[in-house]
Amino acid sequence: QVQLVESGGGLVQAGGSLRLSCAASGRTLRNYAMGWFRQAPGKEREFVAAINWSGANTYYADSVKGRFTISRDNAKNTVYLQMNSLKPEDTAVYYCAARTLRVTTNPADFGSWGQGTQVTVSS
Repeated sequence: QVQLVESGGGLVQAGGSLRLSCAASGRTLRNYAMGWFRQAPGKEREFVAAINWSGANTYYADSVKGRFTISRDNAKNTVYLQMNSLKPEDTAVYYCAARTLRVTTNPADFGSWGQGTQVTVSS
């Protein structure tokens, strides 16, 4: 099973940017569709963005479309989430996840998860 480690979270003012990274070990990411999800206090985990194994197809939640960009570098075994124009409502723990089949947006379909990285956006 692939192991995932997120990094890049932190505290940023509204309107600012962060880039999250998800580094994989144990298996090559080339075999996996990848997703980013987030969970705010008292809320369920929700879909943010997903990307197929090659990077040719990407998917976004409506709430982040036009502001966030998911990408991957299979040679580096890493997936990224570029977050621009951040809003206070983006505050959450962000998780990356992997699955071996086709890309989906349902967190229940993903079998491998990282430990999460905190993103806090101040107003």
